[in-house]
Amino acid sequence: MLRTIRLDASDEHVFAPAAAPGELAVSGAFAFAAIEPEGLAGKTRQAFANGFLGLTSFGRATFVAVTEADEVELEAAREALARHFVEHYGAPGLAEARPEAEAELAFAMDLAKDALLNTIFTVWRGIGEDGGIREAFRIVEPTREPQHARVWDVVEE
Repeated sequence: MLRTIRLDASDEHVFAPAAAPGELAVSGAFAFAAIEPEGLAGKTRQAFANGFLGLTSFGRATFVAVTEADEVELEAAREALARHFVEHYGAPGLAEARPEAEAELAFAMDLAKDALLNTIFTVWRGIGEDGGIREAFRIVEPTREPQHARVWDVVEE
C-alpha cells in the first residue's frame, strides 16, 4: 500500500491541508473531477498537480512510499474514505460510497503491488485534450546496494 512521507517541511507550505507522515494514501484525483481548469489556482493547483490524498487527515502529500498495511488499517481507510465521499462529495450513503472507496484503495494497491518496499512515488496531473484528468506516476526505487557512507541527512528545521 502507499503511505505518505515527508522529506522536508515543504508540504506544510504548499498544501492546505498537508497530510501527516505515515497516513495510508490514494491518488485522490476524484477530488478535482468537478473543478473547472480556471478554478485550479494556488494551493488547489498544487494539490491537483502533484498531491496524493492522505486517508486520515484528507490532506495532501508530495511523496508516498510503498509499505505494508494490515487488514485492520485497510478497513479503517476504506471506512474513512467512504465517510469522506458522503460528507464532502454528496454520496447518498455509506453503502453506495464503500465500493468507490474500495476502488480507490485497489488502484493504490495496484500501483504498489510490484514495487519494492520503500519505493517512492510522485504524481503529475494535468488536463487532457478531452478535458479529463490525466495522471502519470514517477517511481524512485530504493537502492539495492549497501551505502558506503552517508553523504547527507534530512533533518528537522
